[in-house]
Amino acid sequence: MNILVINSGSSSIKFQLIEMPSETLVCSGLVERIGENDAILNYKTQQVDIKQVESIKDHNQGLKKIEDLLLDPEKGVIKNADEIVIIGHRVVHGGNSFSNTTLITEAVKQDIKNYSSLAPLHNPNNLEGIIVAEQLFPNAKQVAVFDTAFFQSLPEKVKKYAIPNALYNEHEIQVYGFHGTSHKYVTEKALDYLQLKTSKIITIHLGNGCSMTAVVNGKSVDHSLGFTPSNGLIMGTRAGDIDHAVIFYLVNNLGYTLEEVSTLLNKQSGMLGLTGYADLRDIEREAENGNEECKLALAINTSRIKKFIGAYTAAMNGLDAIVFTAGIGENSDVIRQLVCEDMDFFGIELDASKNEVRSKILREINTETSRTKILIIPTNEELEIAKQSYQLLN
Repeated sequence: MNILVINSGSSSIKFQLIEMPSETLVCSGLVERIGENDAILNYKTQQVDIKQVESIKDHNQGLKKIEDLLLDPEKGVIKNADEIVIIGHRVVHGGNSFSNTTLITEAVKQDIKNYSSLAPLHNPNNLEGIIVAEQLFPNAKQVAVFDTAFFQSLPEKVKKYAIPNALYNEHEIQVYGFHGTSHKYVTEKALDYLQLKTSKIITIHLGNGCSMTAVVNGKSVDHSLGFTPSNGLIMGTRAGDIDHAVIFYLVNNLGYTLEEVSTLLNKQSGMLGLTGYADLRDIEREAENGNEECKLALAINTSRIKKFIGAYTAAMNGLDAIVFTAGIGENSDVIRQLVCEDMDFFGIELDASKNEVRSKILREINTETSRTKILIIPTNEELEIAKQSYQLLN
């Protein structure tokens, strides 16, 4: 069964065609810089690897380009659109309405639209991807996999903010959590590897967006992101946790508008604000060359991660393993080393030589004597979406 997985972002569309249940990757690709004249289309199969630069004005045109490549007589992998049985869509915010993967109906689309106010950079584009896919592949089943679903197991003591109850009960202002598809995928991989009857692990998703989850016996019990994907850890351009009084000070004393504050905290802060660089590779290079601002930014960033490890270990009353995943978590030996140093009280002992090895497979990077396993597990959100979509309809 062919399942097309679509992750429709603000200016990009990631896609993979996966044959299930064998989990065979048939093709993959990315359309980025949508809306610009120099948009980039990447498309890869076992036989071809294409990169095209052209004008792609909107998501409709981007998805049509993907369909054309899938059906191309020479470069394509299917003969007609009906060979795609299911299309699995990543949807960032499902609020309290969706705790599981869901077959998309008109009512589901309306709910996704309603939650757009909570994820204005994501849900509208997720919905656009669904609408266009329905037009291009009318006979395929459309399935939504929600980033927030993995966090439906968060206890109420974690979900609720210390604000008037009416805001929680009537307006659903609470912790929702994000990157759930990634956290769920690496959690299952970790549990399969560890083979423990009971388990307490912390999954650390580090990319341009960052988050951490405390997981007990496969269920999330705490999470660093909240009402929106903006608090918690320091990210590429997002500040993470900050005293909310700073917002009032910016508005009342420095003359910022609320829109300017939002732009500042979401697009001009984080590692970019601390260093002038948003890409961690640039920051690590500059730090190695003696840039003091970059050195300090790495220390601030990893100090925040260490605090969450301590908090979650206390919340779970124990720790069996920590898992690094996503672009930075999988590839930055510098970040992993800084996070794990001076953490022997928690049984975390990093093997420096193992940490420096680059690999695309699950691996341990702890010493033989470390009480806590330190794992690197490459995430695969597209495969997780395909698996959940397949399970829903089978």
